[in-house]
Amino acid sequence: MIVVNTDYISGKELEMLGLVKGSTIQTKNIGRDITQGFKTLVGGELGAYTQMMNDARELAAQRMEEGAIRLGADAVVNVRFATSAIMQGAAEVMAYGTAVKFK
Repeated sequence: MIVVNTDYISGKELEMLGLVKGSTIQTKNIGRDITQGFKTLVGGELGAYTQMMNDARELAAQRMEEGAIRLGADAVVNVRFATSAIMQGAAEVMAYGTAVKFK
């Protein structure tokens, strides 16, 4: 599956199939939250949270691709990611784009 953030794929004529999306909601682990809270005292990257968000983006993208496969797509174009706070300590990560078939 080709996944790009442009609205075209060089050398391909595209037939749009529709919007596809995938999402996940991640929450903080209390143990992770405590250790990362100590990190704010000295500064620097919050590695555990960076990894959590990377994993969330990967899962959201995988779910988006699964939706494209169900539509019979060859690719997903114009891919974007969005995040939003759902509640205190929980965030949604969404991947979305347009499923296309090669003509």
